[in-house]
Amino acid sequence: MKIGLYFGSFNPIHIGHLIIADTLHDRTDLDQVWFVVSPQNPLKKRQSLIHEFDRLRMVELAIEDNYQFRASDVEFSMPKPSYTIDTLAYLTDQYPQHQFCLFLGSDNLTQLKRWKNYQTILDNYEIFVYPRPGDAISFEHPNIKLIDAPLLDISATFIRKSILAGNSVKYLLPDGVADYIRDKKLYL
Repeated sequence: MKIGLYFGSFNPIHIGHLIIADTLHDRTDLDQVWFVVSPQNPLKKRQSLIHEFDRLRMVELAIEDNYQFRASDVEFSMPKPSYTIDTLAYLTDQYPQHQFCLFLGSDNLTQLKRWKNYQTILDNYEIFVYPRPGDAISFEHPNIKLIDAPLLDISATFIRKSILAGNSVKYLLPDGVADYIRDKKLYL
């Protein structure tokens, strides 16, 4: 199978993540999309992250009705912070029957040269890039494929701030995720 890996903090997963994953799955030759919950992104501050098991559970709730999506905790047992190249090497070793590729927002593509062993990723893995508002895509490589996807300016930061302020997040989160956040009193 050809698997698209959608790495993220998913703090929390929101409707924008799901729309992007569905669009990329639909417009490529992917068989499945795996949402890889990252315990700690080396390029982001850890301070606002809730526990990774809560973030994994929210991903599971968000995708439970889509058999082409899967939640992955592969990075939970790996050294922290998580580096994409290490996860790719591990998954490629564990699942030699699968072909793995990456999803990247155009905002992350501009940061790719800061990634550990980024050239190895570029040379060995297909990368599907979706547009982000305000980002011009100028990075070219044979393994980079630009995918026409909706421009979504929904951020987990905005959602967390809205929850903290007591504002509605209806339509920004899947119902199961919103219920989980409310029941566990997350982001307050």
